[in-house]
This record gives sequence, C-alpha cells and structure tokens, in this order.
Amino acid sequence: MGRDKALLPWDGGTLLDHALRRLQAVCPSVRILAGPGARYEDRGVPVVVDVVSGAGPLGALHAGLSQPGLDAGLFLGVDLPFVPVALLRQLLDLLEDHDAVVPLSPAGPEPLCAVYRASCLEAISRRLQTGDRKATSFWPDVRVREVDAAALTSLGPLDLVFGNLNTPADYDRARERAAR
Repeated sequence: MGRDKALLPWDGGTLLDHALRRLQAVCPSVRILAGPGARYEDRGVPVVVDVVSGAGPLGALHAGLSQPGLDAGLFLGVDLPFVPVALLRQLLDLLEDHDAVVPLSPAGPEPLCAVYRASCLEAISRRLQTGDRKATSFWPDVRVREVDAAALTSLGPLDLVFGNLNTPADYDRARERAAR
C-alpha cells in the first residue's frame, strides 16, 4: 500500500475507526492489535503489541488471545471495510462448541475475519515456536467451524464483502464502491 492502511480515510474517519465501530457494535471490549510497536493510542481503546515479533497475522492472533481473562476474541482486519456487523454477530453466534469460526470467501478462508477461543493459544504458540507463520497453520490442532458461502449469501456479493485492500488500486476501487 505504501502507507499505513489503518489511517487511510474512510467513512468520515479512517479504516481503523471504521473497524472499531463495527467491532464495538458486537463486542463489549475492543482492543487494537498494533503489530510490533505501540501506536493508535489516541483511539480510546487498549492497544496490544505483538508478543512474538515478525510473526505477521499469526502473531496478531497470538497477541490478541494472550490477553488476561479472555475467553474468545473476534478478529477483524482493518483492510476489510465491507464486512458487515451482521456477519460479525453471526460468527459470534456460531462459536458454541468450536475453538474457531471462520467464514469462507470465494478466495478461501478469511482467518482475519473470525472468532477464536483462547483455547487456540497453545496450538498457535506451538506453530510460532516452529517458525510456521501461516495464519491457518494451527487449524488441524483445534476445532474449526468453517462457514461456507451458502450460509453467507444474505450478506451480498462475497467478493465485495471480503474485498481486501492491499494496493492503492484496491483502495481506490473500494472508495468508489462505498460512494455508490
């Protein structure tokens, strides 16, 4: 992207503000997973720094689930601006007897738009210790419920819902869609 995605303008604020609003609509406590260094302290919510540096998204899951007293965490990548609150609520409702609930988009699993129980932490830690940084690497060791496309059709076109902003062109297209 060439700059901090979280601070890109979106819907009267930033992409980070937009993600926080959606999470706050369904979660009593919200934290920002800031990566390797403390930042975004001005957003009025606790900021969590990665415990394992350089571990990418799996490190973010590890940091988030390492929070004291946490039973489960709902994770939402800041670069998924079209994920609706209804989906976040649905993921939480489906957790029941699972360690994780993850939607499946046309591109595959969406591990950064998912719910994970703290019971995943041990499996994540083992993967990080072996150097495996893939966000889904620990799934064989936990009970994962995948929510297939058929269960998500009421949300609208899934390629839009899970449209990820990785490049300036992605961001520009998303802003055009949002303006419609």
